[in-house]
Amino acid sequence: MGFSLLKTRVAQETLGAALAGYLRLVRATNRFVVEPADIYARVRDDLPLIVAMWHGQHIMIPFSRPDWMPACSLVSRHGDGGFNAVALRRLGIGAIRGSGALGRKIREKGGASAFLAMMRRLKAGETMVLTADIPKRARIVGPGIIALARASGRPIHPIAVVTSRRIDFRSWDRASIGLPFGRGAIVVGEAILVARDADEAASEAARLALEAGLDAVHARAYALVGARDPGAGLRQTGGDGADGAA
Repeated sequence: MGFSLLKTRVAQETLGAALAGYLRLVRATNRFVVEPADIYARVRDDLPLIVAMWHGQHIMIPFSRPDWMPACSLVSRHGDGGFNAVALRRLGIGAIRGSGALGRKIREKGGASAFLAMMRRLKAGETMVLTADIPKRARIVGPGIIALARASGRPIHPIAVVTSRRIDFRSWDRASIGLPFGRGAIVVGEAILVARDADEAASEAARLALEAGLDAVHARAYALVGARDPGAGLRQTGGDGADGAA
């Protein structure tokens, strides 16, 4: 395997700082509406939370964190995870390295150790922010986030952050990154609770409820900025047909 300059600490710090600076510009130059308007006041007494998003929204999600909410995010060990972690740190959000997976890949991707780290952060009062679907299975909620809610007793809130001016990529998750000087929407769904003694049927019901909640907040957020969710329907197609940027 050849040496990659982009994997060096200096490169990761530089790229992360640049991304954080760009996201601050996007946040400052877009007029955001929050729905429900009183959601932050409503959840303040329920902290910490588990905040769920679809893959593809991870770039924009820092906009949703109020300054008074300590938060940490699950960030992939691979690919662009390094500079994403740096960007999050510069935006006031901690990072746990690992990602969701199934079967034998859980250990390879750091899923087990990341799960324990997330439990510790929640116990310490930090809200956990993570994607609900696992890589290459777009818009299908994986078991990890439901297990985290069951083990921690913390509520899950689905969330979507969208801007009217943005770049939509033709990636497997239909990732988006906002552009400056537009309008934005932050939409938060109702809490989904998973009982500590939830059996397989109850856990599956919670998983399906989270899928429906995430679909609803994304549809609403895009509607508020006069657009349609480019990832709608990916669950039915299996997330295929995605390679490269638009």
